[in-house]
Amino acid sequence: MIKAGIVGATGYAGQELLRLLTQHPECEVKYITSRSYVDQSYSTIFGNFVTIVDDLCIEKEMIELAKQVDVLFIALPHGIASANVNKELLSMTKVIDLGADYRLEDIEIYDHWYKTAHNSSELLEEAVYGLCELKREKIKTARLIANPGCYTTCSILSLTPLLKEGLIDEKSIIIDAKSGVSGAGRGLDIGVHYAECNESMKAYKLAAHRHTPEIEQELSLAAGDKVTVTFTPHLVPMNRGILTTAYATLKDSTTYENIRMAYEKYYKDEYFVRLLPEGVYPETRWVKGSNFCDINFKVDERTNRIIVIAAIDNLVKGAAGQAVQNMNILLGINEKMGLEYIPMFPA
Repeated sequence: MIKAGIVGATGYAGQELLRLLTQHPECEVKYITSRSYVDQSYSTIFGNFVTIVDDLCIEKEMIELAKQVDVLFIALPHGIASANVNKELLSMTKVIDLGADYRLEDIEIYDHWYKTAHNSSELLEEAVYGLCELKREKIKTARLIANPGCYTTCSILSLTPLLKEGLIDEKSIIIDAKSGVSGAGRGLDIGVHYAECNESMKAYKLAAHRHTPEIEQELSLAAGDKVTVTFTPHLVPMNRGILTTAYATLKDSTTYENIRMAYEKYYKDEYFVRLLPEGVYPETRWVKGSNFCDINFKVDERTNRIIVIAAIDNLVKGAAGQAVQNMNILLGINEKMGLEYIPMFPA
């Protein structure tokens, strides 16, 4: 059995991670930590775990946990992982960081967007960006995985085939994204109180969202050239889900058939990426509770642009599910293990 530890188990992503790992046939969660709920039974914090996980939350240094587990998941805000992960810790265990500390390759870009000191920048070169469908071979031999963000997972998967095959103008990309309120985390914030966000929809962090450089970094790698995007996130009054709508100008002589072939080239053997039939477009309700990313596109011949729609569950494929998928690849077991859930409906 794989022995796992979860640091930050009482946030939404941490809870989702524990839900998935508890049902994983080859994983045993040895430690769940939380600074806010030390010595409280986990099932008193999340009632869905009653009689399933009644263990007490503990507070323990990561270096001590690393000595006793095969994989350590860190589900904490940015800045904390970089202050605790070092080469000594990585010599003892694999680390999957659900935060942002190891996602960006350039420390100056991290400093600019996150305004937080990075305390282990020497590990950035070693860290592998864990978007499983695109980085599988690198993940297999890694010690440190940077689990991608939710908006980024949806955006990068939906646009990568177009850029790799040179089908769109890389300077024309606009991404319009919508997220459920769980994407904001479990901390108190008036902006996500029920009365503040219900029956409303808003754009936020215009031209300033921290997932922007992550999207640009990975799309630039796909294109083989610098990609700059316009990225606008929106908050919608639902618990879960990400829907991205991306627009780009097509290059000359690009046809529907060329585009379809490009997506099939990269995703036809990818279980968790579902390329939908022509005319059927992704909806968040059809991926909720699952590790699937649904994708489809429409060619607008009038404007010579493509419209790409993608949907994921932000807490599963956008966080905990992808982390489990990374663990499976890292440890050489069936990549789908513990993740073959049919999406929940209605939910």
